[in-house]
Amino acid sequence: MKQSSVWGRLCNSGLALAAMALPTVAWAQAADPQRWQLNMGKGVTHTARMAWDAHMVALWVCVIIGVLVFGAMGYAIFKFRKSKGAVPAQFSHNTRAEVIWTVIPIIILVVMAWPATAKLIAMYDTRDSEMTVKVTGYQWMWKYEYLGENVAFTSRLDRNSDQVRQSGAVPTMESDPHYLLDVDNPLVLPVDTKVRFVITSDDVVHAWWVPALGWKQDAVPGFVNERWTNIEQEGIYRGQCAELCGKDHGFMPIVVKAVSKEAFKSWLASRKPAAADEAAAPDEPATEEAVQDAADAQPAEQPATGA
Repeated sequence: MKQSSVWGRLCNSGLALAAMALPTVAWAQAADPQRWQLNMGKGVTHTARMAWDAHMVALWVCVIIGVLVFGAMGYAIFKFRKSKGAVPAQFSHNTRAEVIWTVIPIIILVVMAWPATAKLIAMYDTRDSEMTVKVTGYQWMWKYEYLGENVAFTSRLDRNSDQVRQSGAVPTMESDPHYLLDVDNPLVLPVDTKVRFVITSDDVVHAWWVPALGWKQDAVPGFVNERWTNIEQEGIYRGQCAELCGKDHGFMPIVVKAVSKEAFKSWLASRKPAAADEAAAPDEPATEEAVQDAADAQPAEQPATGA
């Protein structure tokens, strides 16, 4: 009777943990992190979903192994406890068991590693990109260059957050939900477009990381790393520098604003220098009427008078 009550409590605890996990699965559908979120987000790119799928496979494999191992351990502890007069078995080894618990983990690892490797290779395949953005890390800001478009700007912590930070005030989620996560100039990208990133640094090692995009890439001085993304939903996605880079490392936020292709074209045109937008028109030959009008417009010369 006592043993049944123990197992009943264990089952109830398991059900409670499963109930707690349900909101986690629901929260995982969101692109940006949610308050009290325990699981990683599903993201808004194919790359992010591949990472999420690999994560969930590994998670459930670990859960199943944990249930089997700790279940067997718990069963042995209660079933063969000393108070019941159980006598421990005496044996040195079991070749069959050793082969089984060696081969099965190898099979599990191969089954997990094969698709994960294919996904990892796909994450670095920048072929067929429709546009290229160069990202350069500085202490403590980012510089974005739209290669071939003559558009470049820096992006740093927005003035609001910087003033609050230096004032010593303690913001709350209600008063400032995006404290230290907003920038003065977000990176604007079109949706449904394969965007290639070339990432480097001008001083120390940084890391460009936006969780909703599904990857993180180090920015290393003297090296150029490549990644790509294809955002599927319009919205604002936030990230941060993910490599310790000095005293203001925590104040290097990243904001990506995904817009429609039409809106992106309009925004890009508005950011280009005026001189680049105005193409010089070729000179046209002057007509006789234009020459006559120009002559009439000039004042007639006065004849010189003698002294």
